[in-house]
Amino acid sequence: MFTPERALREAGYSPVAGIDEAGRGPLAGPVVAAAVIFEGEPPLDGLDDSKKLTPIAREALAVRIRACARAFAVAEAAVWEIDRHNILQATRLAMRRAVEALDVRPGVLLIDGDRGIRSAIPQRTIVGGDARAACIAAASILAKVARDAIMVALDAEHPGYGFAQHKGYASPAHLARLRALGPCALHRRSFLPVRDALFAAPPDDPDPRSDAAPPEGAKTHDETDDETRHAARRK
Repeated sequence: MFTPERALREAGYSPVAGIDEAGRGPLAGPVVAAAVIFEGEPPLDGLDDSKKLTPIAREALAVRIRACARAFAVAEAAVWEIDRHNILQATRLAMRRAVEALDVRPGVLLIDGDRGIRSAIPQRTIVGGDARAACIAAASILAKVARDAIMVALDAEHPGYGFAQHKGYASPAHLARLRALGPCALHRRSFLPVRDALFAAPPDDPDPRSDAAPPEGAKTHDETDDETRHAARRK
């Protein structure tokens, strides 16, 4: 699973940072990205695309990844940024924030998917990278574990939707609660099921506002181009 990283190192690029995200598809909550740099090829059996792993396996691997990584960082793009810029651009923004939060400058970025990010650092994209490159698989695990924890915490702030269970994805239970309660501040107004529920919400919906605008006092995307605003874990 270290083949792509090995090829890049042999070509003179080092260190290699794997980049991946979690949360592009859900109807609610932030999109989260992680960046991971390994020193060589650490013995991490079981690394794979985070979606193929059980929650218990992800949590256990996340502990081991954080312990053996040379550097790692986790960052996010908020719901209002998703609605303002679209999910693709918000995902790229979260990825860039994760890279900028690393305390080791990468020699090259190895990014899951077919789209790069705005960065002066050389980069390579790899479709299905979370199943082919160890550093990307590790990033996918850290991003997924971090986002799941965020959604569990937010469930207490926005009860009734079941965010702790479905993590914002469009499960039948989530769609039923969305229709019954209408959208809350965590829902992405730019996603069709949320828009449909918003327009169907009763006039006295307690939280009908759109989150396409930033919270009061928040800086816009342009104002934060050169800084990482969201918390990131560093080693």
